[in-house]
Amino acid sequence: MTRSLGRPARVRRSAAAGAVAAALGGSLLAGCSSDPFEAYCERVEEHQEALTEAVAGGGPDALLSVLPQLRDLRDAAPGDVVDEWQQVVGRLEALEDALEDAGVDAASYDREDPPADLAEDERTAIDAAARELVRPQTAQALAVLETQVRDVCQTPLYL
Repeated sequence: MTRSLGRPARVRRSAAAGAVAAALGGSLLAGCSSDPFEAYCERVEEHQEALTEAVAGGGPDALLSVLPQLRDLRDAAPGDVVDEWQQVVGRLEALEDALEDAGVDAASYDREDPPADLAEDERTAIDAAARELVRPQTAQALAVLETQVRDVCQTPLYL
């Protein structure tokens, strides 16, 4: 008999604990922003001008010049586009590393007329990194990011 009375008491305690947890969880969530993408979208807006200028300016080092901003966006990105941000930023970082290792300035590097002192292995590394950057996977990742930013943040990645 005691046993049958004990179960309902445990169930009541469990239900009460669940209600308290739900109330606490609800109050904690209410203290946070209702938009989980707010910080990401704020960063997009912060970097939009620099990204716009880089794209408009073109040139061989356009995206490398905004690599810090792209890293920041990657770090703030929501989970559904982390892979795409890593694809774009990772390819740019690989090119930046290859250029730095070779001691070559991205703005002045000409593949058809490389510096005379550029070693063959350095040129090969730069070419390989550049090929990876322009692969369809990277272009597709960038297209996904542009669409996602427009859909989620209601603004383009760059103007």
